Amino acid sequence: MTPRIRKLVGMLAMLVFLVAYAAAAIIVADLLPRHPAIDLVYFLIVGVAWGLPLFPLMKWMNREPSPKGEAARTEAD
Repeated sequence: MTPRIRKLVGMLAMLVFLVAYAAAAIIVADLLPRHPAIDLVYFLIVGVAWGLPLFPLMKWMNREPSPKGEAARTEAD
């Protein structure tokens, strides 16, 4: 897969994940008791936790193309 396609797929996956994550965070927040301390702790955790599942995806998106793929392309030229 070319880096350009990989980044497009990764971007679309991120958008889908973030929409689903935000919807889930809002639904769970509505289920919690109304208290400022609970809201503070919940939104601190949820506000930071969204990035953790995306790190492997970002690493995959930005990895260098394999040398095997590069060699095959240069031999064909």
